Amino acid sequence: MSNHIENLNWRYAVKKYDASKKVSAEDLKTLKEAIRLSPSAYGLQPYKVLFIENPEVREKLKAAAYGQTQITDASQLVVFASITDFGNPEIDSYINNIANTRALAVENLEGYSNMMKSSISPLPLEARDNWSAKQTYLALGNLLNAAATLHIDATPMEGFNPGQFDEILGLTEQGLHATVIAVIGYRHNEDATQHQKKVRKSNEELFINL
Repeated sequence: MSNHIENLNWRYAVKKYDASKKVSAEDLKTLKEAIRLSPSAYGLQPYKVLFIENPEVREKLKAAAYGQTQITDASQLVVFASITDFGNPEIDSYINNIANTRALAVENLEGYSNMMKSSISPLPLEARDNWSAKQTYLALGNLLNAAATLHIDATPMEGFNPGQFDEILGLTEQGLHATVIAVIGYRHNEDATQHQKKVRKSNEELFINL
């Protein structure tokens, strides 16, 4: 656990990436698996995750992210896109996955299926979309922690135009919406931010013990 805390102290939101350094295929596989194993409500994973390397696409996305150089200089751009209008069809797909994975009859999962449908499907569209979007942040957190463990830099970013990202990536047609993004790669030795002390609230200010 001490190593984990050291890794969290090591990581920071890199502002300038070294465009010459790339994350290896093996490490990318590990990061993707960390995302895949992320917790989510009921285990439904109501999102898709895009790993974008294409320089032309990233240049367009950079313009939609207010010109932030991390978008094009980092090794990969990761876009977390929530599923819009999430409901019964997606829940049925999840139930079938459970049945196949655990060698169960779908009929035996009817109670669980109905419980999820009664909790999620009646919600107004805006509430369901908001719920799906929140789940992507759990996956983002797993990415950041896994990257820190591998000493791969990762910067979460909300400074982008989601509508423009949706248009550039064709997400709307796929029933998806870009909710949060991150870049992964390696800090440039000229990034002055790496020399700054990490600033966080003290334990006394942050935690409430009852």
